[in-house]
Amino acid sequence: MTDPTEPDGGSPTESPEPGEPGAPDPATPDGAGGQTAQMTESSAPRLDQYADLMDRFIRGVEISAATVFAFLFAVGVVDLALQIFQSVQSGAITDPLVVIGFIDTGLLLLIIVEVYQTVLAYVKEDDTRRIVRLVIYTGVIAMVRKAIIFRTGEYGSEMQALTAASAYTILILGLIGLLFVEQAFGDRLLGE
Repeated sequence: MTDPTEPDGGSPTESPEPGEPGAPDPATPDGAGGQTAQMTESSAPRLDQYADLMDRFIRGVEISAATVFAFLFAVGVVDLALQIFQSVQSGAITDPLVVIGFIDTGLLLLIIVEVYQTVLAYVKEDDTRRIVRLVIYTGVIAMVRKAIIFRTGEYGSEMQALTAASAYTILILGLIGLLFVEQAFGDRLLGE
């Protein structure tokens, strides 16, 4: 009978002692000599470096977006001031449609400010509630703007105009309801 420690019935094989070259690593279940652990340890810093690089990139893009919105707001304010000045000089300031145009531009500027503040809140990693509140405010301003500039003549029929007006009303009421719930019950919902 052949001894199991002897391959092919030859002399017994000797395993290298732990710590000697060729000895399996007792810390790894597969006896791979720690190669898997070394690969994991060496790839973890690279992954962390990549994640940090991407985080810096995203922050840079967010700050760039905030800069663009600040620039758009500044240009919009100058443009609105010029429009008002020209309307005063020409006497068109008394036309209700011109005034509604100014209100439309002013509300658009407020939307830009709200979007700017939302982007800044993301950059500063503000409270999620604050970000949600800013988004709701932006939606309310946008829908009020749509309601103010609403003209039935822009639609093909009265039914289309009524449908659009109903949709605007539902959206505005929904946003106001969200704002109310957030203000009244936000602390309780978060358990604060």
